[in-house]
Amino acid sequence: MSKHEHGFRDLETRLDELRSRQLFRTRRIVESPQGREIVVDGRSLLNFSSNDYLGLASDPRIAEAFQEGIQTWGTGSGASHLISGHTAAHHALEEELADFVERPRALLFGSGYAANVGVINALLSIGDQVFEDRLNHASLLDGGWISRADFQWFEHCDMDQLQCLVAQGTDRPCRRLIVSDGIFSMDGDKCRLDELIEIAHNTDSWLQIDDAHGIGVHGDHGKGTVDPVSYTTEDVPVLIGTLGKAFGTAGAFVAGEEALIETLIQRSRNYIFTTAMPAALACATSRSLEIVLHESWRRARLTVLVKRFQEGIRSLGLPMPQSHSPIQPLVLGETETTLSVAHSLEAQGCFVVPIRPPTVPVDTSRLRITFTAAHSEGDVDRLLEALNTACVE
Repeated sequence: MSKHEHGFRDLETRLDELRSRQLFRTRRIVESPQGREIVVDGRSLLNFSSNDYLGLASDPRIAEAFQEGIQTWGTGSGASHLISGHTAAHHALEEELADFVERPRALLFGSGYAANVGVINALLSIGDQVFEDRLNHASLLDGGWISRADFQWFEHCDMDQLQCLVAQGTDRPCRRLIVSDGIFSMDGDKCRLDELIEIAHNTDSWLQIDDAHGIGVHGDHGKGTVDPVSYTTEDVPVLIGTLGKAFGTAGAFVAGEEALIETLIQRSRNYIFTTAMPAALACATSRSLEIVLHESWRRARLTVLVKRFQEGIRSLGLPMPQSHSPIQPLVLGETETTLSVAHSLEAQGCFVVPIRPPTVPVDTSRLRITFTAAHSEGDVDRLLEALNTACVE
């Protein structure tokens, strides 16, 4: 039977192929709130697989603001922002986020994925150009492909290659957008922001930075990788931030000039044609934003934890993560080895999810270890002991 005649009857076969290659992914059911410890399959485990970097996902102050928001606004927004779903709570949060990153306007989206795809598609179309780091988040890559612009990617943080690619297209009039993560989600390293800005300026391009893993964690008062102390809206015209990581709630925002935000309101299908997040969630995020601004000890603790972990990794002779962020990848290479070490860690009470292709390139399977402000130095030591045991078994 030919490929086309087969239709969808090969789905189970393809799933079996994934299982045979140890690439079949399953969901683990968590039976507790997010935190330093979570309950999985009835066991309490130290959690090193969360993006809750500042330890706010279960903060009682944010929960109280959420509950008060429900009392005021109910549980659902009932419509899209352009119909009747845009409440005073949404509007207030947008203004607070704009003030936070020191930009004229901000616009809320339901998720970081929606924001990235929606922005790129609103700005680009056939005949335009988009240039992306090869290790960008899937939402950025998908946004580039779906936009129908001429899509080119450059090797991870390879500024020479990017310069050549962009220079080749400057002889024709079009919109050019350079797109990168601020902090890369699987490696924890930073983009080469100064060089990206210079290339964009020199080639009449715009720069879009998705700072999902930087907002709240890096910069003055947690204002992110694109810290307004050093960078202007002209340097980085399109800034994306998510709220479901360091802020401990959900959703995302885009920040930039007035014209950008109004263009997104008019043209971004991911914004126009989706129900607004619950207004109560906006209330909760407003409270979270206050905490992010004023409790700098959370960022300071992350610095201490990362330093202690890297010192321990060095003493164990394990591959050193090239990251100073809370994301500390331990790249083990082979999928089978990575799964084995993850299983051993869990048996010892440490929850670290193994990351395999296609999320990461072939032969770079890893343990994506993440720290939060809720962890202690003793937790780091316990993880290091468990890694030592797992890697010699």
